[in-house]
Amino acid sequence: MRKIIVTTTLSLDGVMQGPGGPKEDTSGDFKYGGWAGSFGDDVFNEEFAKELAPSDYLLGYKTYQIFAGYWPQHAEYWPGIGEGMKYVVSDRPTDLGWKNTQLITGDDIAGQIKKIKESEGADLQVWGSSQLVQLLLQNDLVDEIWLKIVPVTLGKGKRLFGEGTLPVAFKMIQSVVTPNGVTMNRYARNGDIKLSTIEI
Repeated sequence: MRKIIVTTTLSLDGVMQGPGGPKEDTSGDFKYGGWAGSFGDDVFNEEFAKELAPSDYLLGYKTYQIFAGYWPQHAEYWPGIGEGMKYVVSDRPTDLGWKNTQLITGDDIAGQIKKIKESEGADLQVWGSSQLVQLLLQNDLVDEIWLKIVPVTLGKGKRLFGEGTLPVAFKMIQSVVTPNGVTMNRYARNGDIKLSTIEI
């Protein structure tokens, strides 16, 4: 079975919107696009490069449009992204001109994704795609979460964990802190939450 891996950049207060540039995602009158750009360093770049290993991708409509408009012309910076399968979740007509792309639409999106997850193939990375991430979390379809936590607070914007997130447990499988203070953590799904009393 394939794993579904959510990889995202996150502010301290949980915002995932527009970390890469001012025009990346201005929806909701978001004015802080590019908030993560000044925190890069050699350690960050080395760890981030590991996330660009060949994979398949599960993307929402907006993220797919951004990727398809940029990466085919810059594939030397992300080897293999053009060859990986791109599954695009959309409820609207979508130009799927980028090779190796398949549309997921219609009824029971979560069920369709589960069938893909159970099929043979590479793991599925989810980049951006905030609405899709909410759907995956609400249906317990996320196997790993790779977070790059940047030491800023933004106050508003799209958040990684919405009200429909299920109460489940994760375990940390890797953690790196960069010189500029970005915490790069990888978490794997780890059963149910275990309740107990803290003894003082």
